[in-house]
Amino acid sequence: MNLDRRLLKQLRNVRVAFVITILLGFMGGIFILLQAYDLSIIIDRVFLGKEPLHAVITLLWGLLAIFLLRAATLFFMHASSNSLALHVKAQLQESLFDKLLQLGPAIIQEHPTGELIATVTQGIEALDAYFRQYLPQLVLAALIPILMLIFVFPLDLISALVLLFTAPLIPLFMILIGKTAENLTKRQWVTLKRMSAHFLDILRGLTTLKTFNQSKNFIDRVNSVSEEYRKTTLSVLQITFLSALALELIATISIAIIAVQIGIRLLYGQIEFQKAMFILLIAPDFYLPLRTLGMRFHAGMSGLSAAQHIFEILELPLNRKQVIINSSPITQPIIGLPFKLEFRNISFTYPRRSQPALNEVSFSISSGTVTALVGKSGAGKSTIARLLLRFIEPDQGDILLNGESIYRFNPDEWREMVGWVSQSPHLFNGSLLENIAFQSPQVDQSQVLEAVRLAHVDHLVDSLVQGYDTQVGEGGARLSGGEAKRVALARAFYKQAPLLILDEPTSNLDPDQEALLVDATQKLVENSTVMMIAHRISSIRKADQIIVLDQGRVVETGHHDTLYAAAGYYHSLVSAYVGGKTW
Repeated sequence: MNLDRRLLKQLRNVRVAFVITILLGFMGGIFILLQAYDLSIIIDRVFLGKEPLHAVITLLWGLLAIFLLRAATLFFMHASSNSLALHVKAQLQESLFDKLLQLGPAIIQEHPTGELIATVTQGIEALDAYFRQYLPQLVLAALIPILMLIFVFPLDLISALVLLFTAPLIPLFMILIGKTAENLTKRQWVTLKRMSAHFLDILRGLTTLKTFNQSKNFIDRVNSVSEEYRKTTLSVLQITFLSALALELIATISIAIIAVQIGIRLLYGQIEFQKAMFILLIAPDFYLPLRTLGMRFHAGMSGLSAAQHIFEILELPLNRKQVIINSSPITQPIIGLPFKLEFRNISFTYPRRSQPALNEVSFSISSGTVTALVGKSGAGKSTIARLLLRFIEPDQGDILLNGESIYRFNPDEWREMVGWVSQSPHLFNGSLLENIAFQSPQVDQSQVLEAVRLAHVDHLVDSLVQGYDTQVGEGGARLSGGEAKRVALARAFYKQAPLLILDEPTSNLDPDQEALLVDATQKLVENSTVMMIAHRISSIRKADQIIVLDQGRVVETGHHDTLYAAAGYYHSLVSAYVGGKTW
């Protein structure tokens, strides 16, 4: 569907505001005609008819009334267009957020976080000028000149023809210049997205860069991307100023032609003074809507460039599994005891990648057991976790719970049954209590205390002056890495999810912190079915089942002792780990 048509569809819920905006603008055009007509009569009667003030006092009061009505119309038109733009932006932003939630975290594989943030914030704001200024002006630029021509044609055919043939020159030049402006504006928006993504990545990794004394090396990269955006923006401004100069020049020459031909004909008595004055007064206002459209054309192009990327996200297709959710959902309780979770011939390839992340993977997990996923980086361990969390959907195959596809369950209800402790758990900018009892409508204080005790967070709480009310900062900025991971484990304890996914919570910690987390993790798995992404032997020795992955395939399955004795791929991984390497 054409981009302009898709944007116009957004006006369906605000049609009244849009119609009111156009009507008020059209009424403003009528008041311009009335004002010019009244003023032309006053000038004719005072300067040529030599009439006294009292003879035209009624016309002067009428002129004042028309002026005030025109000002009020202009004010309410801007208020209506502002309301229109706010509603459309809010509507688009809500649709965009809903779509991002439906797509899940997997969209980051194709669209970096910084790019998405730029689209949701600056992209939506770029549409403000499109709906508030450009779109109403596009309609008024056609209606008001036609309205004025209807009045001018009966009065003076020659002036009407001059207006008729000079008016199209403005949109013609606007289109010619606009083609170049459109390409530059698209390039500007792409550069802005790239800069946002790059800058956010650097900010996120600033601590790591500082740790390894590499932060200065990235200054040149930031400068390079910023310089590219600056040059692109200046190119757009150059075209904008050139366009404004060209349109003003055309309008000025056209008005001059009107003035010259009226002056010559007035001199030879071929037109009445009052008519000549009326046409001369409305001539600038005849071209004004077209000139205003030209000035707002570039704002409209910026909005179109942003809208292109907004609709790219809104029109991303949901996976085929989503169809099952909408067609035949199951509403009864999802995970009960006992249960069996089965991966059956699962294949998945990330967008823009040729190598599959998973290739016909099959295995099963029984309730009350601990399953460890082992393999080198890129083997497919995290992809399996994302599939279980319903962040992504498989290209082929199915995941079954007691023989029933999990894609027949509502995703939100499914995730309520799944706990997740990632390798780098995210803590929100709230209190310690809010982060532990995350998303709980009512906090169970006794359950919080038990979760804190099991996760070894009680000593941390006691050391904090404000205790549970302590603000941890975005991403747990006020906590150490080990403390943040223990808080994430406390969150998992509090949730009491039947199925728990652990992404090696003990990585990158000192021995003391690791010992505390290992103890907490072992307590956590006592009442849950656990799938653990493992990078250390200490985490997998006691696992009931070890699934060894290599290049997206399951190559070995079994217990630690059995697999190690088999002297296969798992044996080589463990030997490399003992030798000081990691997988």
